[in-house]
Amino acid sequence: MRIAQVAPLYESVPPKLYGGTERIVHYLVEELVRQGHEVTLFASGDSETSAELVSCWPRALRLEGKVSQGLAPHLLALEEVARREDEFDIVHFHVDYVAFPWARRIAAPSVSTLHGRLDMPELVPLFDEYRDHPLVSISDDQRRPLPRANWVATIHHGLPEDLYRLERRPEGYLAFLGRICPEKRPDLAIAIARRVGLPLKIAAKVDPADRRYHEEVVKPLLDHPLVEFVGEIGEAEKQEFLGKALALLFPIDWPEPFGLVMIEAMACGTPVIAFPRGSVPEVIDDGVTGFVVPDVESAAHAVRRVETLDRKRIREVFERRFTARRMAEDYLRVYERIRRPQVRPVAA
Repeated sequence: MRIAQVAPLYESVPPKLYGGTERIVHYLVEELVRQGHEVTLFASGDSETSAELVSCWPRALRLEGKVSQGLAPHLLALEEVARREDEFDIVHFHVDYVAFPWARRIAAPSVSTLHGRLDMPELVPLFDEYRDHPLVSISDDQRRPLPRANWVATIHHGLPEDLYRLERRPEGYLAFLGRICPEKRPDLAIAIARRVGLPLKIAAKVDPADRRYHEEVVKPLLDHPLVEFVGEIGEAEKQEFLGKALALLFPIDWPEPFGLVMIEAMACGTPVIAFPRGSVPEVIDDGVTGFVVPDVESAAHAVRRVETLDRKRIREVFERRFTARRMAEDYLRVYERIRRPQVRPVAA
């Protein structure tokens, strides 16, 4: 199958450091190529891929520093997709609703995976307008605010099976991996670690929009002997960071659409202790791959029980539910379903 994958331009594919959407696009593209499909990736020029790369901007926008008009490069990328539409059996967009007008314009069958939160009321009329465009959610919970949208599937993220390995002998620390922001609640992770008296390592980036939260809320909490702020880490460092952790803390306070770090931890055999927001109950098998708990006190109790969980079994659940191979096969079924002859509208 000839498949176009259209990635955001804020990070390269794969991202150099933080970047969940671009990382998933990378895993999907590589698996589709491995299975013999002809894939074209529309992404930033510093991306690395086994597919044909169409450079839509020379360098990932975040690496260029302050970008005041990030939408402009994406519009140029979509224009290039439209110019080349005859080359593809399917066009797969990962650029949020900005692709919707182009999806309606081109004759090639297309689908969008939505990677962000959707619980904003202004999205309702927009998604009602574009109910002709097929959509994939990354969790069932993500689609809940927009029940009338044209959902054709929920496809959970997946990772290459050999990306991480089972770590049977963890060290005695807890881990927090992600962004420093109010939604991720690193302050609660610190509270949990202090409650149980265990070290906490925080590997996280601080976006400009969250600097005030970091300075006023989180930074004062870092001055504690149990807390170590590692900073932002890349792919190569996650095996050691997650694999050696006794557990990953995921005390989120927002409707997390998926939470890639949960399955990264599971791939290492590391259990996850998470609050029941967003996709968490879909991803974590309570009592098997971690514990789903309502508050800090319950999380502390879960930490004390975490060594009763079988790390080998956690890895086995990952291999069954969250591999890139399974993800790609799910998408291929969607592609086959939505491929159909389409007729261009006649210009007035």
